[in-house]
Amino acid sequence: MKIWVDADACPVVIKEILFRVAERTKRHLILIANHPIYIPPSQFVRMYQVEPGFDVVDNEIIRRMDAGDLVITSDIPLAAEVIKKQGRVLSPRGELYTKENIGARLSMRDFMESLRASGVDTGGLSTLSQNDRKMFAGQLDKLMLI
Repeated sequence: MKIWVDADACPVVIKEILFRVAERTKRHLILIANHPIYIPPSQFVRMYQVEPGFDVVDNEIIRRMDAGDLVITSDIPLAAEVIKKQGRVLSPRGELYTKENIGARLSMRDFMESLRASGVDTGGLSTLSQNDRKMFAGQLDKLMLI
């Protein structure tokens, strides 16, 4: 299993957890982004920079990943595509997206997007909390056992 990261929006603290896990488990970690991202020197960590543009990173991840790979993203449409391709998806907040819950997440995303388009201020995501980090690390550890 390789670990793919939608790296443009992934919090630094989550990337640092992933760097440590890649070294500890000797799994390949690949970050894909529209701009350069720092990666530590490692035989297990790579970074690919793609051209800027709508869904360019998402499309590159889908193109490169295989069934059984893990993708780290908070992008719900990307998560749905990964699941269709039989991959696993974990959000930076530790939420595991599955075929059982992705439909509801897509519906909620579309609903919130329509509210924003009509001028309703829906607020944004809260800052990543210590609890979010623990949840992410715990879920990641469970997935590394698979």
